[in-house]
Amino acid sequence: MHQHFLLFKPYGYLSQFIYELKRKKKLLGELYNFPEGTMAIGRLDEDSEGLLLLTTDGKVSELVRSKKVDKEYYVQVDGVITPEAIEELQRGVEIGFDGGKYKTKPCSAFIVAEIPDFGPRAKKIRDERHGPTSWASITINEGKFRQVRKMTAAVGFPTLRLVRVRIGNVYLQNLKAGDVLEVTDFNLDNVTICK
Repeated sequence: MHQHFLLFKPYGYLSQFIYELKRKKKLLGELYNFPEGTMAIGRLDEDSEGLLLLTTDGKVSELVRSKKVDKEYYVQVDGVITPEAIEELQRGVEIGFDGGKYKTKPCSAFIVAEIPDFGPRAKKIRDERHGPTSWASITINEGKFRQVRKMTAAVGFPTLRLVRVRIGNVYLQNLKAGDVLEVTDFNLDNVTICK
């Protein structure tokens, strides 16, 4: 019987269980007593937060990482993001990738009017004296290295905080940083994966 979990990955943790290099890093196994063979599906950077799916089933992992499944991120950006910048994001922007240039695919993006309550981040972002910030939602189904951060920077609004809120039909819900929820399946779009 395979097991599946939702996790609100906190800031400052790696999306993995083993880290071979000498520097001490915070790993997922410190958050919960996961069963042997549990793997994180996809990744969130050390300084990114939010929804991470974990499973003991490799087939599920492959499906979730595919381009069939949308991933939605809420990003807090430096400055008050403009409708023009949102339109640029929706059309696709050029970012640096693998030593070259890459144009992102058209995506869904909009300004988030109400500040989301994700709780304070482990490391303070900055204070209001440095100018205003705003939030936007960006939904993509590709996952180039640090793609969302590069996208907001490309339109002139660098990302200060990034929280993944949705993968397919699976939402972060009311989870707080560090919370783990065991589920019977991940119902992703029209693809339901059960134990």
